[in-house]
Amino acid sequence: MRLVFVHGIGGPRDADTEQEEWLRALAEGARRAGHARKVSALTRGWGVETRFAYYGDLFHRSGAQGGGAPEAAGGTAEDAAVVAELLLEVLDERLAEPGLDPGEERVLRHARARLAPAGQGQGAGEAGRRVLNALTTLASAPGLRRLGELASSRLTPTTLGQVARYLNRGEPDGSGATLDRRIRERVASCLDQDGPTVVVAHSLGTVVALETLHEHKGEVPLFVTIGSPLGIRTAVLPRTRPQPLATPECAGRWLNFWDRDDVIAARPVLEDCTRPNTARVLPRSERVDSDGLWVHPAALYLAHPAVAGPVVEALDTLAGL
Repeated sequence: MRLVFVHGIGGPRDADTEQEEWLRALAEGARRAGHARKVSALTRGWGVETRFAYYGDLFHRSGAQGGGAPEAAGGTAEDAAVVAELLLEVLDERLAEPGLDPGEERVLRHARARLAPAGQGQGAGEAGRRVLNALTTLASAPGLRRLGELASSRLTPTTLGQVARYLNRGEPDGSGATLDRRIRERVASCLDQDGPTVVVAHSLGTVVALETLHEHKGEVPLFVTIGSPLGIRTAVLPRTRPQPLATPECAGRWLNFWDRDDVIAARPVLEDCTRPNTARVLPRSERVDSDGLWVHPAALYLAHPAVAGPVVEALDTLAGL
């Protein structure tokens, strides 16, 4: 039996260090959820084998530049167009919210105009440059509540471009295996093929994990997604495989958590766009909020009792923590 973590977008990371951070956050959430006696088991690895499915190195391409437009960061114009679609939907979602501060609305509309100039199709022109212009506009107005993570430069065209590079199904290696296939193989190698696996996936990792689990034959009694972009109707949802979006057959339960200030989870209620598996399992989405400008990190989600509680309860049932 295993607990498998699947990370999302971002720069290079040390898998062992990241796994420890996620476990510490999960232990803190377990403590808050009233499972203090299980904290030692989580942090010391007793009772359950933990794997961190790391694939970030697969995004690296020699000569890539970290801060530019997606074309300059190892992607393509097609990748940049997907990023533009994603960012446009994020901006439109925020602009549609009631009670928006007038100053914030002005900044968001200016950023949107730079992203999708009037008279141009959404995919026309230099999409990467338009994305960069929109992010620059947001960065010039710090303090935006919902889009603070964009304004803080935590999300760049390069990191957002990882979503596009995965979903565009390109970049084959010498054997012909595309980037998305190689990433799923990394995740699949971490799953328990003979026993049950509890899967916790974050950000882009929720897309990767979902697609991997559709090919997995083992048991997954609990699938948890946090900060997921799966519901983004333009850039992500129609590109996710298989279509239509459905719960993997191996999943006995699917819990989806989102923060209202997490821009990556722009359309968070996944049960509205997902078909059940044959066991009638659908995602169950729940809002969990954290304080601060940058709320997307996995550790913030995992430290929330609503997230950690079901995970440790599932592990308790399976392994007797």
